[in-house]
Amino acid sequence: MRKVLRWLGYLLALLVVLALLFAAWVWFASSRVLGRTHEAAAERLAAPSAAQRADAGRQARVLGCTHCHGARLEGRMMFDGQPFATAWAPNLTELAARASDQQLAQAIRQGVGHDGRALFLMPSELYARLSDSEVAALIAHLRGLPRVGERVSAMIWGPIGRFALASGGLAPAAQAIEDFRVRQPFDVGPEHRAGRRLAATTCAGCHGPDLAGNPETPDLAIAGAYDLAQFRTLMRTGRPPGGRDLGLMGDLARVGFSNFTDEELAQLHAYLQARAQRVAQ
Repeated sequence: MRKVLRWLGYLLALLVVLALLFAAWVWFASSRVLGRTHEAAAERLAAPSAAQRADAGRQARVLGCTHCHGARLEGRMMFDGQPFATAWAPNLTELAARASDQQLAQAIRQGVGHDGRALFLMPSELYARLSDSEVAALIAHLRGLPRVGERVSAMIWGPIGRFALASGGLAPAAQAIEDFRVRQPFDVGPEHRAGRRLAATTCAGCHGPDLAGNPETPDLAIAGAYDLAQFRTLMRTGRPPGGRDLGLMGDLARVGFSNFTDEELAQLHAYLQARAQRVAQ
C-alpha cells in the first residue's frame, strides 16, 4: 500500500510540474507575441476634399469607430470576457495628442500601434480598403475633437486568451489584411461599384472578406430575400422581417449603420441583390 501511495505521489508531483511548465510556456510565449514590435510601412495620405472633411464624423459612426471607442471616441471597456480577456478600446482623443498622422494611419490601415506593437480586435483589414483621402479625413476629424477623459486601461489578457496568443489561435489585426486584399466581394459591374465598396468596408467585418460568411455569420446572398424597405429597416434598427434578435447586428445597426444615407442604403441593397443573383448561378 505504501508503494502504491508513493507512486501516486510521484505521479501527482509530475502532473504539477508539467502544469507549471505549461503555464510558464503560455505566459512567456504570449508575452513574446504581445511584446513583439513591427515595422509599419509608410502611409500615403492625400488631402481630403471639403466634402470628405465635413462627412468624416458620420463616417466614423458608419465604420464602427464610435461603437468600440465610445460616442466621443473617449475610450471604453468593450467587453469583460474573463478568463479570455477584458478588452478596452483606447481613448482616441488622448492618443491623438501623442501620435503622428503617420502613426494614426498605420494603426487604422495596418494594425500597428504607435509603439510598433500589433493591435488586436482592431478591424484594420476593413480599413485597409479605405482610400488615402478617406483615412486622412478621419484623422483630421479626430484631431478636431476636444480631448475627453484620460488614457484608459490596456487590454487585460486572461489564461485562455494568453493560450490563444501562444498557440497562434488568435492573430493580430495585421495578419488578416492580406486575406482581405486577396478575397474581395464579387465585382458585378460598374453600376454597382459604390455598393460593392460599402459592403467591402462595412459588411465584410462580420461576413468575411468576400461576404461568403463564416461559421458564425451567413453568406450575404441572404440579403437577396429583402426588398429595399425591409433592408432599410434592418440596417437602421437591426430588426429583420419577423423581428427576431440578431445580436451584434442589432447593436451595429443602431449605433453605426443607422447613419447610412438613403442613397447609400439603396446602393448597398442593389449590390447585394446583384451579388445574390451571381451566387445563385
